[in-house]
Amino acid sequence: MEQPIFSTRAHVFQIDPNTKKNWVPTSKHAVTVSYFYDSTRNVYRIISLDGSKAIINSTISPNMTFTKTSQKFGQWADSRANTVYGLGFSSEHHLTKFSEKFQEFKEAARLAKEKSQEKMELTSTPSQESAGGDIQSPLTPESINGTDDERTPEMTQNSEPRAEPTQNALPFVHSSAIGKHWEAELATLKGNNAKLTAALLESTANVKQWKQQLAAYQEEAERLHKRVTELECLSSQANAVHTHKTELNQTIQDLESTLKKKEEEVERLKEEIEHARELQAQRDALTQKLQEVETRNKDLEVQLADLEQRLKKSQNEQEAFRNNLKTLLEILDGKIFELTELRDNLAKLLENS
Repeated sequence: MEQPIFSTRAHVFQIDPNTKKNWVPTSKHAVTVSYFYDSTRNVYRIISLDGSKAIINSTISPNMTFTKTSQKFGQWADSRANTVYGLGFSSEHHLTKFSEKFQEFKEAARLAKEKSQEKMELTSTPSQESAGGDIQSPLTPESINGTDDERTPEMTQNSEPRAEPTQNALPFVHSSAIGKHWEAELATLKGNNAKLTAALLESTANVKQWKQQLAAYQEEAERLHKRVTELECLSSQANAVHTHKTELNQTIQDLESTLKKKEEEVERLKEEIEHARELQAQRDALTQKLQEVETRNKDLEVQLADLEQRLKKSQNEQEAFRNNLKTLLEILDGKIFELTELRDNLAKLLENS
């Protein structure tokens, strides 16, 4: 059963399988990247999911290498998946922590592989010994000449009909020659058997050594292939980094120019804000004065209304006075006319008298 033993968050990339130079993002945003340990198979894996899709499923092997290519970016090649994975972290601390865990689990994978090879060697040694015994068994003298029990009846049959010494002398000499011949053959076969056994043991040791050398060569070839892939990636990355650096320098210059413009705009806005504050203060003062003028205007309107009433009253009084004066003048004219007539009459009277 697999269980996560370390997790972090990063942007996931894979090398472009067509160009082997450009990075292709496999996640739109930062996702969780975890180390898993499979206790059943005794292996370590790096797994990352984007939703329900597995974008990283890499089994750590002892010949893998995690390379830091920048302060926040690292990569490793997976020959089984035939790809190169890249991770972009939010800080250098997260990259360093992930790299340390990679090295730790890589060493654990190496130790687990060595233990597994030792167990396989211990298991295969008895089987080789038993195989050697099977090869030696056909070369034993018993299998060629038969056992003593098998050869005894034959010799007994040859000797039983020959009871007389004089008649059996020649067969006995012939049997002795045959026995010596078979003893010589047996010695030869024993020598050949010993040579074959030694050659077999030497061949077994050589096969084991060749297997180890073949495994070492395969690991070296895989390491070299991975190194070539890494160097190709680094070469492409160097060009990409140079281009990216040029773009970044241009972007920095543009940003500095934009920043300078923004700073000038900020200064202008500060001046406008200060001017606006002064205008606001003036507006407040004018508003206060306007309120005072409005209050005074209201007072003047009240006074004007009072004066208008007084003026109207005065006009009415003047009109009445004029009417009275006119009436008085009319009366006065009448009186003057009467006095004139009276004077004229008095004058006439004086003249007549």
